Amino acid sequence: MLRPTAVSVIPMDNYIVNVKFDNGEEKKFDVKPYIKGEWYGNLKDVAYFKSVSVDGYTIVWPDGQDICPDELYELSYA
Repeated sequence: MLRPTAVSVIPMDNYIVNVKFDNGEEKKFDVKPYIKGEWYGNLKDVAYFKSVSVDGYTIVWPDGQDICPDELYELSYA
């Protein structure tokens, strides 16, 4: 069975995103653990964090940061 893919994302407070998957599930994902280092450090900027979108598989930001689709689904919570 293929893993569910992200179809929409809504950024929330405290670096949480609400993700809807193509199987109908809607889950929350905590991005805070990823916000470190040079590449993901850009996400500390709240305006940039809120620029998140979906690319047909997962969530992405304008400069190319993304979350592995498997992690996004498996580590999300209801």
